[in-house]
Amino acid sequence: MPDNEFGYTTWGMDWVRLAEPLQVSKPEPMLPRARSIARNNLVQTEITGATVRATIHRGSEASVTYFEVAPLPAAAVRAIAELVPGDAVTLTDEHRAAIAAAGITVSPKLSAIDCSCRARNERCLHMLATCYAVARAVDENPWLALDLQGYGRILRGGGEPADDETAADAPAARWTPIDTLDPATFFEVPVA
Repeated sequence: MPDNEFGYTTWGMDWVRLAEPLQVSKPEPMLPRARSIARNNLVQTEITGATVRATIHRGSEASVTYFEVAPLPAAAVRAIAELVPGDAVTLTDEHRAAIAAAGITVSPKLSAIDCSCRARNERCLHMLATCYAVARAVDENPWLALDLQGYGRILRGGGEPADDETAADAPAARWTPIDTLDPATFFEVPVA
């Protein structure tokens, strides 16, 4: 049994680092509860492509947490494909070390976070518990760490990596920031 129940591989530790960043200004009081929720299998995750949807039932409350993971650039996908043998059944910590030595960053970056709870904060208890649940899933299957970033859809599906411009394009934003709208033209109705 590993010492860490979450993130005992370097691939899973990347997801733990989303919940427990190394550079923090104060301790996070919700981490023990988030680990307990994940440890007791109260996080039900659905992973589809680059999205993670988690349902968490605690007592009489239920919350839905949603993540979108930013895709890897095509150049990184090509470089990883050269470093990791195509017939590798599982990714090891040695593969992760070789990728890092090549200067490629495969740590996940969340492009969107949403939770139905009333915390009004991206780093809510449910987001943290979902990070731990995904870390446990990545520990069991390290390919998931790359698949969430689009690697599997490109290479393991038999295709070739796309150009940098097409692979780096993130999916359309779910929300439009209010400060990007021009109030002078937003409500303008075109004259027929």
